[in-house]
Amino acid sequence: MVAIRTKRDPHTYTFPGFGSEKFPNLMLRGAGDLDNWNLKVYEQQHEGYVAMKKALKMEPVAVTEEVKTSGIRGRGGAGFPAGLKWSFMPKDTPERKFTRYLVCNGDEGEPGTFKDRVILEYNPHQLIEGMIIGGWAMQCQTGYVYIRGEFLWLIEKLEAAIEQAREAGYLGKNILGTGWDYDIIVHRGAGAYICGEETALLNSLEGRRGEPRVKPPFPAAKGAFGQPTTINNVETLAAVPPILRMGGAEYAKIGTPKNTGTRIFGVSGHVKRPGIYELPLGTPMNFLVEELAGGSSTGKKIKAIIPGGASAPMFDDKDFDCPLDFDTVKARGSMAGSGGLIVMDEDTCMVQATLRLIKFYAHESCGQCTPCREGCNWLEMILYRIEHGEGKMEDLDLIASLTPRIGLRTLCPLGDAACGPMDSALQKFRHEFEHHITHKTCYSQGPRLLAKVGVH
Repeated sequence: MVAIRTKRDPHTYTFPGFGSEKFPNLMLRGAGDLDNWNLKVYEQQHEGYVAMKKALKMEPVAVTEEVKTSGIRGRGGAGFPAGLKWSFMPKDTPERKFTRYLVCNGDEGEPGTFKDRVILEYNPHQLIEGMIIGGWAMQCQTGYVYIRGEFLWLIEKLEAAIEQAREAGYLGKNILGTGWDYDIIVHRGAGAYICGEETALLNSLEGRRGEPRVKPPFPAAKGAFGQPTTINNVETLAAVPPILRMGGAEYAKIGTPKNTGTRIFGVSGHVKRPGIYELPLGTPMNFLVEELAGGSSTGKKIKAIIPGGASAPMFDDKDFDCPLDFDTVKARGSMAGSGGLIVMDEDTCMVQATLRLIKFYAHESCGQCTPCREGCNWLEMILYRIEHGEGKMEDLDLIASLTPRIGLRTLCPLGDAACGPMDSALQKFRHEFEHHITHKTCYSQGPRLLAKVGVH
């Protein structure tokens, strides 16, 4: 079970370097309230659909401009400016009229990531409201929520909330007398991690094999069913209602320049208070881990933190003070990714931890691209023999030669995702790999007999 930490202390924390910042709950309003999926609760207690009604009185292009002004960047991992992405949607011309789609990516399959699940469970109407606003801004006819197949209880709750929105006149024909027709459909995935990649998601949505497409054409030109499509993450779309309520310029004051607003961070691993924290972008990582999440749960020193979900390169203690924003994390050699922090103490075997991550990516590769299909499998086999006391020192050079042949050589970033933790683990904790090979025991866990350890 993961604790949901949404209530803040009444005082204001001071972050080193940028003064006093409060903790506004913009996306987790009502989190922990099991009745918040209900339309009446959302409207009466959390300003529900106020932003939608405001947006429907604006010109669609003005709504997009407001999102641009906010500076919000996509929360799915890439960090691309959301308003700019919306502006790529083509307009109708006398020669051609488009069928336009807005697709919400709710296929949250990244290990260590559980933020979208919390929005879907406790605040589905805010996502629906954000999709209506986005649909109006881009003049879409249909919105799809592509949701991870394992989230069965969330699908039922989301579909119930969508039906409530229909009954209230917020979805369907002639929404609130605007003459605009728009509806939202929930599509359940089949459990493939690769379908979190936007073009693989579109293939799956169309009933095809879930594997990435060649780009260009990009989804904005030719996406779902061959029509213009914009794909946004759950958290990105859930941030749209507060942006419209408070105004883009006011929203842009939260966080840091070029990294505006709040973000939902999920903290797991060796911490006392694992859970979900909504914080301004730019919050120092050690403040989140040590102060809010309570520090090490084992009493041992924290050795490594993965700052953005399992695909992000690891940080050692030299970078624990890193501000959690897209640009700074990237400059330090990792990526903000999905905002999922995985904390590992000094007793964690980095060989074993890396093997578990690589095993996941080798299993989830769709097999379309040879570098990813073969390369991830080779990495798993090499790590397996090192972990089981059969490694050779040459294996480390072999790993180092493999990763450049996988990264940036595939249609999607899954191969890159496998290389991130592999390269960083070997770079920062090479002595542990060498110890496994030389002594046939684990550096972190003492005389653990490697040959007796299985991979689960």
